[in-house]
Amino acid sequence: MQFARFTKRTFLTLSFLGVLCLPAAGQTGRPAAVVSAKPETVEWVYRVRYGSEDEWWQIFRKYQLAILQRQKQLGYVLDYAVWAPGLHTSEESRWNYRVVITRASHDAPAGQSEAEVATQLFPDQAAFKRDEQRRWELTANHWDLPIHQVDPNQAE
Repeated sequence: MQFARFTKRTFLTLSFLGVLCLPAAGQTGRPAAVVSAKPETVEWVYRVRYGSEDEWWQIFRKYQLAILQRQKQLGYVLDYAVWAPGLHTSEESRWNYRVVITRASHDAPAGQSEAEVATQLFPDQAAFKRDEQRRWELTANHWDLPIHQVDPNQAE
């Protein structure tokens, strides 16, 4: 009888502790992402298919630059600049546009991610997705690079 009571009490205690360890409704069980308060600079590099530069630029300016500008107004993007080459290079190192973006942090605050801002700015999501798909069809190559400035005077 004593053993049965002890087992039942132990079982109830362990069950209660187990329930406390379960994630609350809506939680994933994963640790929350830590938002970096440190500014981050990234570079988007695009190589556009020959003969498609004008169409590509028109779509990019209409959507991506509008999103970056809105993110800048909201404070997530601190600054951005678009670069194009002044001379030609070999095909393997050719690029058409580089966009250097400085963000306030790695993770966007609520309501300020690229997808969220795109939804706010472009209510016709079907047209947005169609045009963005076309832009990617015109893109021969693309890469994103987190970059940082190097201080040449800093001791090793």
